[in-house]
Amino acid sequence: MEKRRLGRTGHSSTVITFGAYSIGKLSQPEADSAIQMCLDYGVNHIDIAPGYSESMERVAPWMPELRSKMFLGCKTPMRTRDDVWSNVQDIMGRMKVDSFDLFQLHSVIDLETLDLVTGKGGALEALVEMKEQGLTKWLGITGHGPSSPATHLEALRRFDFDTVMFPVNASMYRNPEYRKDSDTLIQFCNQNDVGIQTIKMIARGGWADKEKDCATWYDPYREQKEIDEALWWQLSQKIDTAPSCGEFSLLEKVLDAGSRFQQLSTEAQENITSTRVSIDPEPKLAII
Repeated sequence: MEKRRLGRTGHSSTVITFGAYSIGKLSQPEADSAIQMCLDYGVNHIDIAPGYSESMERVAPWMPELRSKMFLGCKTPMRTRDDVWSNVQDIMGRMKVDSFDLFQLHSVIDLETLDLVTGKGGALEALVEMKEQGLTKWLGITGHGPSSPATHLEALRRFDFDTVMFPVNASMYRNPEYRKDSDTLIQFCNQNDVGIQTIKMIARGGWADKEKDCATWYDPYREQKEIDEALWWQLSQKIDTAPSCGEFSLLEKVLDAGSRFQQLSTEAQENITSTRVSIDPEPKLAII
């Protein structure tokens, strides 16, 4: 699988990151199979968070092996310094680790939240202290939704984060405002050597009144051809790596698509964007 330098971290991340959300509700044997599958495809970067159900408990038995094979990116949803420190101790206990490669502020999606985490006594203070104490090498920020690119751009003006994580997909790029804000953020990150992780790789729309048949909170593409097209579009942008989707049944299709990635021409990318048809809109993802 192709590898790309994750900004100034210097890590050559596979273009597909193991998104551990997908194993949070699996049994240990099922999770073991998923983790081994990622290793078999050569994936060398894991993305995990304390809110991903039992994902930390599922990866804990693998940590002695994974710490030497995968770049470990983790996140905290806490907003104050003291709460972050409590959360970090809990995370370390659940995963059986004593340090991280990348630690991120989770789901910072608007300026109100950004003000909170970057203000006096905010979560960012704890992350800076973690780096000073050698508990993490790099610091990042993540988010989702219509305002996340503009919010992250402002975050980078306030603090020199090493990475960002936000949604980029062809369905969302049908929204002109979201596309403009995302492209501006991507350009800024590339100019300032900030690593770019992009999520919601195979989102096509929302659930509306349909019964959910996948763990993702958006309605995903399911067929291999559709996943190939969506993922290759995403990876054809100037980004570094993309965490795999949250639905376990689609994991192998995503890994397969990533292993066969082919850079799409500008014309092919525009054709995909212009022909996206959302089954149902998803306002929380700016899918119209």
